[in-house]
Amino acid sequence: MSLPLVFFFGNGKAEGDPKKCDILGGKGSGLAEMTQLSIPVPPGFTISSEVCTYYYQHQYTYPSGFEKEVLKKLEQVEEVMGSFFGDPKNPLLVSVRSGSRVSMPGMMDTVLNLGLNDHTLQGLIQRTQKERFAYDSYRRFIQMYSNVVLGLDLHLFKAIEDFDLQVSDLKEMVEEYKAIVRKQLGKEFPQDPYEQLWGAIGAVFLSWNSPRAITYRKIHHIPSEWGTAVNVQAMVFGNLGNDCATGVAFTRNPSTGEKKIFGEYLINAQGEDVVAGIRTPAPLSDAPKSEGYAPHSLERMMPQAFQELISIAKRLETHFLDMQDIEFTIQKGKVWLLQTRRGKRSAHAAIHIAIDMVSENILSKKEALLRVEPIQLDQLLHPMIDPEASKEVLAKGLPASPGAATGQVVFSPDEAEEWVNQGKKVILVRMETSPEDIHGMNVASGILTARGGATSHAAVVARGMGKCCIVGCHELYIDIKNEQMAVRDRKIKLGDVITINGTTGEIYLGVVPTIKPKLDQAYYTFMSWVDEVRTIRVRANADTPHDAQVARDFGAEGIGLCRTEHMFFDLARIDAMREMILADNEKDRRKALALLLPMQKSDFVGIFKEMKGYPVTIRLLDPPLHEFLPHNNKELAELGKKIDIPFTKLKRKAKSLDEFNPMLGFRGCRLGIAYPEIYEMQVQAIMEAACEVVQEEKISLVPEIMLPIIGDVREFELLKEMVDKICKDVLEKYKTHVEYKIGTMIELPRAALTADEIAKSADFFSFGTNDLTQTTFGISRDDSAFFLPKYVAKGIYEVDPFVRLDQKGVGRLMQLAIDLGRKAHADLKIGICGEHGGEPSSIEFCYRSGLNYVSCSPYRVPLARLAAAQAVIKYGFQEK
Repeated sequence: MSLPLVFFFGNGKAEGDPKKCDILGGKGSGLAEMTQLSIPVPPGFTISSEVCTYYYQHQYTYPSGFEKEVLKKLEQVEEVMGSFFGDPKNPLLVSVRSGSRVSMPGMMDTVLNLGLNDHTLQGLIQRTQKERFAYDSYRRFIQMYSNVVLGLDLHLFKAIEDFDLQVSDLKEMVEEYKAIVRKQLGKEFPQDPYEQLWGAIGAVFLSWNSPRAITYRKIHHIPSEWGTAVNVQAMVFGNLGNDCATGVAFTRNPSTGEKKIFGEYLINAQGEDVVAGIRTPAPLSDAPKSEGYAPHSLERMMPQAFQELISIAKRLETHFLDMQDIEFTIQKGKVWLLQTRRGKRSAHAAIHIAIDMVSENILSKKEALLRVEPIQLDQLLHPMIDPEASKEVLAKGLPASPGAATGQVVFSPDEAEEWVNQGKKVILVRMETSPEDIHGMNVASGILTARGGATSHAAVVARGMGKCCIVGCHELYIDIKNEQMAVRDRKIKLGDVITINGTTGEIYLGVVPTIKPKLDQAYYTFMSWVDEVRTIRVRANADTPHDAQVARDFGAEGIGLCRTEHMFFDLARIDAMREMILADNEKDRRKALALLLPMQKSDFVGIFKEMKGYPVTIRLLDPPLHEFLPHNNKELAELGKKIDIPFTKLKRKAKSLDEFNPMLGFRGCRLGIAYPEIYEMQVQAIMEAACEVVQEEKISLVPEIMLPIIGDVREFELLKEMVDKICKDVLEKYKTHVEYKIGTMIELPRAALTADEIAKSADFFSFGTNDLTQTTFGISRDDSAFFLPKYVAKGIYEVDPFVRLDQKGVGRLMQLAIDLGRKAHADLKIGICGEHGGEPSSIEFCYRSGLNYVSCSPYRVPLARLAAAQAVIKYGFQEK
């Protein structure tokens, strides 16, 4: 590997390029940039993430020359600090921390106070004249190093409130901790500072592949090959006395977006104490008078340090053009910065911060659009507690992540995962969460902790996930052993149902009704900026007038997929549909279809009226016929009585429709070719509905009739001829003019490969990527739940291809079909209507590939609109 692999920062100079986040990691990049800005940062060095990759690829060894580089950079730190690593009289202590290129809060390991041993401890006492501080730092180091590097369970060490301990207590604890190591491992706690250093660096690299880190990467789609950088930094101490402190701050409120520093701190403590949630910290600033003052706020207790922190926060926000999440330590009244990174925030806060920064001339509108992640808009549409509903408030904690969640109480992450796999909704209740809880937090509907503050692990991770969360509910007494919790005289046991309100911090007994969220003016302002930039259209998949109305409310510009089969599952219609399927001849089928015609027509009338002239793409019947039939003998016998067919004959007919592989069987256009009367009825219903709405509402309509599962141009041409004839007959009957279009879904590889032939007679294409993914991979979406997660876990697939579009395979087929189609038919309109139409990276691909529109579920329309706008900003304007 080419050197350098280690980059020094300190005294206003940084060797690493802060823009190379892939090398320095997020933390290292932030430290380098702050150093260059002359912000007070303790000196240190960053080990490149390339070393992590090498470490895993070469049996946990380091590249040649790496050790010498580390020791050289350590000497530079010694020179700046005026203290020396391992010196018994004037020891330098360091922290060793991880630093992935994207934030993974708490998921990897940290070691503080490294360099302490029985000899350097005496030098620290001599230099600081603080015996209690020195022993407190030593017992912290032994505990943390033993867990992170030596692999001992934290529960072997006492959970204590350290500020209650005297020097004599801490001395005893140090000896107890060393004895635990001796007993558990059969050897002494390492006394060589260099052995400690290399052990910690290796442990941080190993934590990249810890179960919690792997789980977090899966949840957030972070590639495993990235690796982590390691930051070794001179210690500054927040636990030297009452003029020292440690804390976490956001330059704006991460829940509301309010332009005011937000965070928490602890006096006479070290950084891990704040995020661990073991001690409940105090706020940084005073609350408004209406809420009462915060008597122990940093603003009151250390006003000079508070003002210095405010000044630094403003500089960082102005420099990075974004809200920052910072970690700081105050040592003897001086503020030191240990980290800055883009602050995780709620969807509500993200929009408000983006708009405010435009009005403050910090960002342009386009830059503001990139500050909100598309998936966050999904959070805005989550239900909220109905303020009018009657509810019993059990307790109140700190609102850490907004929204509402109802579920059964569970007390462990493993239980949460197990119960959710059984189809239950759960609220995960913990004393405080730790990184090991990530798998349970991911599946839970909401998270509730008794300890911790608004910047604790639970709060930060929940906000990043968009999970409803309440922390620091001190009224809760949690009895993990007996799996129950108590609030005053009320006991809540495992499996009891509670509702939590992450917006107010209230906890309610039982189920509390929720209502649709109210979107404020900031949302509509932001989305208007989105639509100014966006060029690709966004439609919705909608099958009913209600779905169509929801889609329009969220800004859909048409319907990209109306699935006609869903209309037949209504109880008032299913029997007529079944009678048609079970008919022995065309005459009987047409008789049953005549009953279905007015029902289908009424649905289309409602949808056309809701869409008010926006395009509506209607897919003719697609699924195999057996899906509409009863699935047991009892239901089959009841149906026989209703339609006057003997049970034995009915069962024989139903059996004849069974298929070994129905998704590749008698479905889609094959139904229309074998039983043209089915498609004739549907086309008649569509066109009659269109004519009536045009005449009544005086609006222009262009229904788009879509033929599914086309694999050969001759299938399309045969059915198009039939559709054309029915359309013309209806228009003649109504003596009116309605323009209509006939197109097809591209959902089979053969259709993509012969798209030029099909395009010559098609008005439009729509990629059905659910089926195109199935037929390209040869994987049944309905039968792959068992093995697909294993493929993702083993790195065969980066992500489930039904969740995110496979751009290398399926995407290549799509691009081929687009190029062939447009070559044969220059103004061919092309869209996508599979589930991928609502996934941000897939939408970017659709934009780059030249699609005219994407279509997704109604509730993902805002997300799709933002992703489409961001694609324009990232890749430049493309003519559609």
